[in-house]
Amino acid sequence: MLKAGSALKKDPASQTPGAADSLHVAIIMDGNGRWAAARGLPRIEGHRRGVQTVRRIVEACPDLGIDRLTLFAFSTENWRRPADEVRGLMGLFRHYLRKESAELVRQGARVRFIGDRTALEPDLIQSMEQLERETASGARVALDVALNYGSRAEIAAAARRLAVRVARGEIAPEAIDEAAVEAELFTCGASDPDLVIRTSGEQRLSNFLLWQAAYAEFYFAAEHWPDFDRASLERALRSFRGRDRRFGAIAG
Repeated sequence: MLKAGSALKKDPASQTPGAADSLHVAIIMDGNGRWAAARGLPRIEGHRRGVQTVRRIVEACPDLGIDRLTLFAFSTENWRRPADEVRGLMGLFRHYLRKESAELVRQGARVRFIGDRTALEPDLIQSMEQLERETASGARVALDVALNYGSRAEIAAAARRLAVRVARGEIAPEAIDEAAVEAELFTCGASDPDLVIRTSGEQRLSNFLLWQAAYAEFYFAAEHWPDFDRASLERALRSFRGRDRRFGAIAG
């Protein structure tokens, strides 16, 4: 993870995104439905095209110095969408897990799913666990997929688990610090995101990585997710690398 004072003072116009840095990028993949609607297509077709974008972006990450990529695939609030769209999305997830496993292994991705699995169908959970096992040795890029994920629920669940430990006398209340909370989050063991990207022009977090993104930089891309490509990602990285990250300190 980049620290304050690292190589961020370079001219972003002349800097080529590359493997000199080691970054965690998180992406809110927005705009699949609007992309489809603009073409007179069913919303699910936009989601299918979004899967193709995932493949392109994962493949580009190692060359661009991104060693961890977190993708917001389905939020706890997405259950409010029409039932047929939710069914279509779950079917698409199943298809993706089966079809893309070999490609993810080839790309050296190490997949981990973050989120509440209890609301998912057992066969989908089994496919998720199988993909995690199959890609466990991947060393080129860590890919965290947020599925049925909501950051407020994540933090509340972490607080409940800590409260139980206090009630059992396992820890004292004063021992609960930031590290103790982080150890109870879905993202335990991962670095915080350096850059959060949201596509489709929207400028909000939508309950995504609220704790983890405390010092992240943000980039809002105009493209809908199906149109987001390597060049789009490079533009986001150039913007990021032109910023002065001080983490609450004074620039040196």
